[in-house]
Amino acid sequence: MRTIPGSNPGALINFQMNYYDNISEGYDTLHKEEQIKKLSLIADQDIIEASDSLLDVGCGTGFSLDYFDLKEATGIDPSQGLISQYKGDEKIMLGSAEELPFEDNSFDVVISVTAIHNFDDIKKGLEEIKRVGNDRFVLTFLKNSPKKDEIKELISYKFQPFYILELEEEKDIVFVIRRS
Repeated sequence: MRTIPGSNPGALINFQMNYYDNISEGYDTLHKEEQIKKLSLIADQDIIEASDSLLDVGCGTGFSLDYFDLKEATGIDPSQGLISQYKGDEKIMLGSAEELPFEDNSFDVVISVTAIHNFDDIKKGLEEIKRVGNDRFVLTFLKNSPKKDEIKELISYKFQPFYILELEEEKDIVFVIRRS
């Protein structure tokens, strides 16, 4: 995300959402191949089963919802432009990580792929992810994010006493989290 000189945080958030809305038609061309590599890494962790319900927070155009063969997959993203690109059969909705519209423990698995560094309030977003998830989570964010240290610290703190495995992918840091 680019900082706009003289802008306030609200203007920066609007810039970011407008950015994703503006690139939505070409998003998959720009990012799908890279994101598929991350989804493949997640699949290799044997953390997701066919009988699971999954939530993808920051699902973008929703291709992750069709990547895994699941009982139920749901996606949420704050960009109307991105979610309007989804053509699959799963449930996808407009919304933010900081106010997930689901009951506690609603999903067996919650993933967030390369989105956390874009959350308005990272701490609140992670709290919400943990609240709606049951016992398995996979969270990734850009290695070169200026918020990297803050995110790593918050994940380590918020998901205690869960078992946390930290991996590095080409562009992302990946946290695989399981209830101990």
